Amino acid sequence: MTPAIFGISGPDLTADESAFFKEADPAGYILFARNCESKDQLRRLTDELRAIHGRDRLIVSIDQEGGRVARMKPPVWQRYPAGEAFAKLWDIAPASAIEAGRANAEAMGRELAEMGITVDYHAPFDVRRPETDDVIGDRALGSEPMQVAALGRAVLDGLDRAGVVGCLKHMPGHGRATCDSHKELPHVGASADELEADIAPFRTLASHPLGMSAHIVFDAWDPAHPATLSETVISQVIRGKIGFDGLLLTDDIDMQALDGTIPERAERALAAGCDIVLNCWAKMDDQTAIAERLGSMSGATAERLDRVHAAMGEPREGPDTAELLAKRDALLAIAEDRAA
Repeated sequence: MTPAIFGISGPDLTADESAFFKEADPAGYILFARNCESKDQLRRLTDELRAIHGRDRLIVSIDQEGGRVARMKPPVWQRYPAGEAFAKLWDIAPASAIEAGRANAEAMGRELAEMGITVDYHAPFDVRRPETDDVIGDRALGSEPMQVAALGRAVLDGLDRAGVVGCLKHMPGHGRATCDSHKELPHVGASADELEADIAPFRTLASHPLGMSAHIVFDAWDPAHPATLSETVISQVIRGKIGFDGLLLTDDIDMQALDGTIPERAERALAAGCDIVLNCWAKMDDQTAIAERLGSMSGATAERLDRVHAAMGEPREGPDTAELLAKRDALLAIAEDRAA
């Protein structure tokens, strides 16, 4: 199995994609708005991906957070608020914020599961700061580590109730980045002591089976390499200080924070200690070169992937999506009424 997650070019698989995916046997797939046109079309696409592999337990993933980050969009699917809405409610009623976040994530997860999606790259465990770039911005669940951990846990729990696996991102923390890593490489000059606050939420949820790295240079840990490409950060901070032993994905390997060709980046990420390369742009030349360079995944990665598969499941019995959304809206109204 190739230790990569690949994108798909459109709403339907091309003949070339089907043939390549069957041969390369990637760890999974990531979906974008270009892949999500209608419910029938999307379910057909995810069913085709499973048919290629002949197994139900497969990473079929998406970035569906709410707010700006939503690949499945209205009017076909529900609109969900960004993390900031739950952070504002926390300031008034923390327990209500947790319940609202859990209900929102479960409703979202039910929509995802209905479409055959098993993994959502949600929630950001990045601690928001005054200087935090807008690439995180209102996606953040708060500016206090305990708050971020509590609301993040609620998101993971809600998704789990729907049978969907959430993700710890962006390890070891994106909150101090002052530029967008999609466009350039952020450098963080904070001391190791200061960075304890950034890794605290991840440490709280370190037993979760799936996480994602950050394309950020942390001078205190490794001034020469972004975390995704740093053996030091991955081994000593993510695996060490945080204690995360789950499946570690790269953030999108195509982002401009990284240099070199896409296959070179992929190779360097695995050499540094990442388990799986996330390649989103669905460029066949890059995908085939990644498969050739990376070869088959290691035994340790396969074992971690098995744990992610084991966390996938059927939605639990409970309220339907409409009831969950009504509960969320009633709770969020507390903050809206207070603001008015």
